[in-house]
Amino acid sequence: MLPHATGRQTGRAALVYAAAIAMLASLLLLPPAAAAPSAPARPAAGNPVTPGAFTGKGFDQCNAPTQAAMDAWLAKSPYRAVGIYQSGQSRACKAQPNLTPTWVATQLAKGWKLLPIHLGVQASCTTRTRYLQEGVIKSSPANNYAAARAQGVNEANIATAASQALGLSRGSTIFYDLEAWNINASASCNGSALAMLGAFTEQLHANGYTSGVYSSGGSGIKLLDNARVTPGNTITMPDILWIADWNGVADANSKYVRPDGWVPSARVHQYRGGHNETWGGVTINIDNNYLQLGGVSTPTVKNISSTCSKQTVMRARYPVTGPRRHRRMIKPLQCGLKLLGYFSVEPTGYWGRVTTGSVQNFQRATNHRVQRRFSRADWWVLRVQLGLVANARTSPPR
Repeated sequence: MLPHATGRQTGRAALVYAAAIAMLASLLLLPPAAAAPSAPARPAAGNPVTPGAFTGKGFDQCNAPTQAAMDAWLAKSPYRAVGIYQSGQSRACKAQPNLTPTWVATQLAKGWKLLPIHLGVQASCTTRTRYLQEGVIKSSPANNYAAARAQGVNEANIATAASQALGLSRGSTIFYDLEAWNINASASCNGSALAMLGAFTEQLHANGYTSGVYSSGGSGIKLLDNARVTPGNTITMPDILWIADWNGVADANSKYVRPDGWVPSARVHQYRGGHNETWGGVTINIDNNYLQLGGVSTPTVKNISSTCSKQTVMRARYPVTGPRRHRRMIKPLQCGLKLLGYFSVEPTGYWGRVTTGSVQNFQRATNHRVQRRFSRADWWVLRVQLGLVANARTSPPR
């Protein structure tokens, strides 16, 4: 806004200038400039991958805030990351008047980290009327929950299309929001939820995006972490976990996830639920989050696998693995080697000549004993290189 003291002089000059422009336009048979609608600013090409590597505080709110609100909070608040409900039929805030490609490009350019959220079909045993009306996960266990897995693929494609329309670059993380339910209600409800989430992750990887899951610590998060350490687990784990655990502590820890799960840098912790906060004179109703992320996108777009992520390598124990030893560990091993560039085909869980060659190439590169098995020391170095060891200075197992 112009200073009041100079407004009269500026206004008089503006009138003279406008008259001159109008006369020139009429001579050229062109409409006056004011009559032409102003085109919105186009988003910058090549938006950065989001959220990428970041440690610190963030917030989420149902509707994307106005630009003025975002600028005020950028200047005064402790937050640098914001969750945005970009897609999904179960969202309470479907309209999203502020959420445009220009809004996305502007926030990324200003330094905000964005956490795109997709809220699609919900657990089949949910008791929330709105979710029952909007759509639930099909709970039939037939063909290993084939119907639920098909829903996961569909939801991933919808979320991908929404992200692309907003200008969110490939490699960015899309979070599936699976709201709380009673995990003691039904085994098929739990099984179908996990199957859907696994298929969602696999399809996002195939589409070139990183997968995250947001859920209540006592339901979706607990089930995922239990599945992660279950022998013979076939559910593809998300790359990043967003844990709703309102314990009021701004850190990346939660009692619902084992200490070795999604560490050291693949967690978001929602530590406080909805409340009002005011920064820079602007009040927004938010949830509080703490992010500890190390840029855990599925390694690079060119190396994306439909079945592998860092989370598929994570297990409670890492025993000596070979053609006839701990066969359940062969597929996680193949995934780990693939993510590091030693394994060139899709993991099968079968130990053949390709696996032997990949293992021995890894052992040569790390100056380990070259053999037809993967030792505990081999596992240690592989996990260090993948960033799965919280303190890499700790001595490896013998």
